[in-house]
Amino acid sequence: MPSVTSIVRFLERRLAPALLSAAGVTLLAAGLLGYTAQPAGADLPVPSPVAGTFAVEPTPPLPAETAGPTESAGTSPTPAPAGSAAISPTPGATASQPVATRVVVPALKIDLPVISGDRDPPGPDGKPFPYCNVAEYLSAYHQPGDEGTTYIFAHARTGMFLSLLEASQVNGGRAMLGYTVLVYTSDAKVYWYSVTRVKRHATDFSLADNVPPGASQVILQTSEGPIGTVEKLQVAAAFQLVQPADNADAQPAAHPVAWPHPPCN
Repeated sequence: MPSVTSIVRFLERRLAPALLSAAGVTLLAAGLLGYTAQPAGADLPVPSPVAGTFAVEPTPPLPAETAGPTESAGTSPTPAPAGSAAISPTPGATASQPVATRVVVPALKIDLPVISGDRDPPGPDGKPFPYCNVAEYLSAYHQPGDEGTTYIFAHARTGMFLSLLEASQVNGGRAMLGYTVLVYTSDAKVYWYSVTRVKRHATDFSLADNVPPGASQVILQTSEGPIGTVEKLQVAAAFQLVQPADNADAQPAAHPVAWPHPPCN
């Protein structure tokens, strides 16, 4: 039987051009195991493309000193600049609420366990610093299945979100439009999303906060430069559908590693 990954890759080859043709052509944090197993298990129906506008945010060129694949991990989430939208807590959130456990972007070979970013250890500046070898979610935002934004971040490192950063540096990331993002949850479900926007050099949370009523999305974030770099890459993907997942696929073993032992690479 075909795997989820093979289905997704087929869809991306067939659907992405159509989505782009039809369309015509934004919490900050970055950083984290290389859980490299590809999604496997149950066959999933072909998801329908989501109607809407697909766009790449116009941004200035990235400064040379912070560009390239050797960029280091970013820092933990920092407050939004004055005047930006505030982060709202998930309404009715409880300890038993299903949470994101795994994020997969097949086209970019990203497959990481996801853990809470609430208890990050101190980093080089003494402030909370994301773990390596995993992705993390911001609990101040929402979980898959809720209206609003699910916010997931990881370091721009090999085995983590480096390929996301590298893809954004080619033609503003336009090739990522239509890419499938899979987010698994602790209650054995898999949520399908399709990339709709790529925002480079983000310094606020507007892409996460400005969600139309009734809409759901996931934002993937990573660093654009070494520790201390304020600007982040944000990639938004719109919700398409949710389906049951095998419990083993939805509960990958997470082995977070705290900075600086060993370094994230």
